[in-house]
Amino acid sequence: MSAVRIEGLAKAYGKHAILRGLDLAIKAGECFVLLGPSGCGKTVLMRLLAGFETPDNGRVVIGDVEVAANGVNAPPDRRGIGMVFQDYAVWPHMSVRDNVSYPLKLATVPADERERRTQQALDHVGLSGLEARMPSQLSGGQQQRVALARALVSKPALLLLDEPLNNLDANLREEMRFEIRELQQQLGITVIYVTHDQEIALALADRIGIMDEQGRLRQIGAPAELFDQPIDAYVYRFLGIANFVPMKKRGANWYFPDGVETWKGAPPNLPGEHLTLGCRPFDIVLSHDGQGLPGIIKRASFLGAQMDYLIEVGGVTLRAATDSRHALDQMQRFAEGTDCLVNFRSAQWFENAVPANQGEAHA
Repeated sequence: MSAVRIEGLAKAYGKHAILRGLDLAIKAGECFVLLGPSGCGKTVLMRLLAGFETPDNGRVVIGDVEVAANGVNAPPDRRGIGMVFQDYAVWPHMSVRDNVSYPLKLATVPADERERRTQQALDHVGLSGLEARMPSQLSGGQQQRVALARALVSKPALLLLDEPLNNLDANLREEMRFEIRELQQQLGITVIYVTHDQEIALALADRIGIMDEQGRLRQIGAPAELFDQPIDAYVYRFLGIANFVPMKKRGANWYFPDGVETWKGAPPNLPGEHLTLGCRPFDIVLSHDGQGLPGIIKRASFLGAQMDYLIEVGGVTLRAATDSRHALDQMQRFAEGTDCLVNFRSAQWFENAVPANQGEAHA
């Protein structure tokens, strides 16, 4: 396993700057997930780490070896890395065994050693017994396991995973993300995983780095830290469905956009008279009677494990969710068009998070 240091990394294509002086340190044996929107530079960063691209400025150090700096760029086969792409890149004319053993063949590893390491890699990813099959005889998940075994067979110090689960269906994605995490812990290998899927990031990562559209790292931390203590509204929004409500202070009270309803919870500890209230769907509690803000159910959707509601309250539209087992109880069920009362389990406050006309749920 190897630590990775990235210092002042910059890359542009023509006048379009992708990365602007990026700094990042990844610990040996860590599973580090880069999470960000499409086009933010995640894949470019992976290609720079792999040696497929040359940085304009900055340096990359893998372990104790400087692989990129001052125009010098070590080729991919000299970096001790394995890489898996989202499109599998499995050779269709080769069997499973031949696909996995091919990197060892290129490295002229002796046949008996090649056979042993190939079988070991196949065992690691659960493909024992499928060695003679062709890729066309495999499912998408099995093909992705072939790509993973091929990346591991050379015993890389660093494994780069560029959105490898995107082409799988939802059930396979969930299964594979836990298998990748288990394999990473079993082998103790350093992993850098790129994705725009927050569920995958939260399930896999020791630490997550949130990137924005300008290629900047907004916050780095453990999954629970980022989820509970986001540095700003961008991070809060990117780690799950978020409701944002522009709030205005008058006197001692904070008012919802309708100018009538007031916030009943703990006041913010931020200065200013215009702030944004943030909450998750599960932070909202609905009831038929008692205390709370008056609201109207605009949409009620049964999503299996949860009930999902869209509510008009305080001049904004909020998304709420509750466990289906409780929601299907007659006392906790709300039909479209009915009145309800809204309370909040918790909330976070942000400065200038959304314009005043965007007080509604954001995915």
